[in-house]
Amino acid sequence: MHLQHTHGSALPILDDIDRQLLSILRENGRASYTDLAKEVGLSRVAVQTRINTLIENGTIERFSCILNPEKLGISVSAFFNVEVQPKYLAIVADTLAEEPEVTSLYHMTGPSKLHMHGLFKSNDEMEQFMKEKLYVLPGIQSVDCQVLIKRYKSRMGMRL
Repeated sequence: MHLQHTHGSALPILDDIDRQLLSILRENGRASYTDLAKEVGLSRVAVQTRINTLIENGTIERFSCILNPEKLGISVSAFFNVEVQPKYLAIVADTLAEEPEVTSLYHMTGPSKLHMHGLFKSNDEMEQFMKEKLYVLPGIQSVDCQVLIKRYKSRMGMRL
């Protein structure tokens, strides 16, 4: 793996083996170094070195376990577009990012828009979140909420 310098920052240049490893790990984050080595035709030590490099340079941010919310009694998945007065944007974003119900939070283009996803056990729990944790924040101008009906595709990460 080499580094490509663009606009003052160094980006890792991934070769085909790195991409193969990332593709396998995206599908099965628990794959062993031995299994990975067999797949890509390298030694276990060489694969471990490559994976460590991908972690150190930030290409792999973390390994995680993806849970099915419905199996845990969490049946309401909702997306929110929150418009915030610009001077309060950072405070609102920092506060919402700490809430356990919030699974993702992004600053989007447009007039101080936050796009947020949340998971809730029920509509009542979502309503309580909105009343007690969202609407009370300073600078909230509008909230648009859409509840998920059916998930057709959900992918963590990105395509390679």
